[in-house]
Amino acid sequence: MASKYIALPKGVSEQDFDAALDEYRAILGAENVYVDDLYLAAYSKIMIPDADANHTPSAAIAPASVEEVQRCIAVCNTYKVPVWPISTGRNLGYGSAAPGSRGQVVMDLRRMNKIIEVDADLGTALVEPGVTYQQLYDYLQEHKIPLWLSCPAPSSIAGPLGNTVDRGVGYTPYGEHFMFSCGMEVVMPTGEILKTGMGGLANSNTAQVFKWGYGPYLDGIFTQSNFGVVTKLGLWLMPAPPAFKPFVIRYPDETDVGDIVETIRPLRMAMIIPNAIVISHALWELGTQLKRADWYQGTDSIPDDIVKELTRKKKVGVWNVYCGLYGSPEQIEVNWAIVQGAIKASGKGEIFTAEQVGDDRAFKYRAELMQGKMTTAEFGLYNWRGGGGSAWFAPVSQARGSESVKQLALAKKILTKYNFDYVAEFIVGWRDMHHIIDLLYDRTNPEQLKAAHACFDELLDAFTKAGYGTYRVNTAFMDKVADSYGAVKKDVNQKIKRALDPNGIIAPGKSGIWN
Repeated sequence: MASKYIALPKGVSEQDFDAALDEYRAILGAENVYVDDLYLAAYSKIMIPDADANHTPSAAIAPASVEEVQRCIAVCNTYKVPVWPISTGRNLGYGSAAPGSRGQVVMDLRRMNKIIEVDADLGTALVEPGVTYQQLYDYLQEHKIPLWLSCPAPSSIAGPLGNTVDRGVGYTPYGEHFMFSCGMEVVMPTGEILKTGMGGLANSNTAQVFKWGYGPYLDGIFTQSNFGVVTKLGLWLMPAPPAFKPFVIRYPDETDVGDIVETIRPLRMAMIIPNAIVISHALWELGTQLKRADWYQGTDSIPDDIVKELTRKKKVGVWNVYCGLYGSPEQIEVNWAIVQGAIKASGKGEIFTAEQVGDDRAFKYRAELMQGKMTTAEFGLYNWRGGGGSAWFAPVSQARGSESVKQLALAKKILTKYNFDYVAEFIVGWRDMHHIIDLLYDRTNPEQLKAAHACFDELLDAFTKAGYGTYRVNTAFMDKVADSYGAVKKDVNQKIKRALDPNGIIAPGKSGIWN
């Protein structure tokens, strides 16, 4: 018999779900419990290459306080209803706000949007899940607090808690976000509240300044996991430097990528360049501004000669390396001389400063990111091909030129096989390198949707076989990536899950972790 709901939680009867919803309404108010198709549309839309039906929620609930989260978790335990917590739900290329599997109730934490504290002297902040980067940025500006954020590319609409808990990254010297977090408050599956690090100490005033506390360090197990609901997060913010000098190094040939990495890695490791270095391919650079159909009408991958033509016309490199120098004018002058010397010695690349590029849209967007300013320019990529399809592929390698050459060849081979474009960038951390590929496709075209799924699957297979682990993945491929890290790790994760969440109510399947 058909249910009156668009989906039911797995193993939950309609009668029990009715009762659970009544209890949610009693806790949150009917206006904060959503079951109608119209309201659930915002929690159902995905861009990843998977069937919508696999990620259809049964309902959504929106608590406004830690106490309401606790009470909702108690209801979940009573009726064995699974919940999928989200902060701002802007994880677009990884699954958006939709649950990882059909029938889960989305626990939308956007109403929990308090900036609890910002300490201007110590450079710390304490925020709730619904706080966006734009909100925190505006707070700093309004109160004239000389601290900078580090944010991901879709900065203004995303949130620091959600991004950090999913181990996202940014573009300032504080760009490894989890490294620069300090202290969590977590609602456990039992409803109990855990305060990590120094936070568990009565009257503590060091929860946001000392990460470790006493005994095992627990914060990490609440990242990319389903062991609890993080309701507060401490952040370290960067003191605004006296001076900042952004620049771009442009390279004319795709084969230059190996030399690029070998040239810049020593500068990054020595902290001459203190922020994550972005090596942006031309199609990423131009895809934020242009539409593919205006330059190429073929259904296959865009040919390399067309890409070269585009770079000449638009005056960008095939590779565009974005960096920043931070500190006093005197420090920057010294480091600028070192950078220029390294580029000159390499015999490749041409450096451009802000003054030289003028009103260049791509440079402006990158310079803003390297200062922690708000921008949504990267969403222009979704106009490149159109059709609303996007899946981020994110393998990690050593920061070696030889690794970038191998990964480039492997990625282009597979993308070309399925008629997709290489829209990508390498990001050099310290000793690691993230290779971020945006698999863009027309989601309204059933053939492209099928091809995108097969392409992503083959990318995972090929890169895993080559020893390149994926550090984040969309909700359709979480199990596959979890399997790639070995049976022992998967078993340990499952044992922790069963110990902490015996009813398996929090985000079943998140990161391949099942009860």
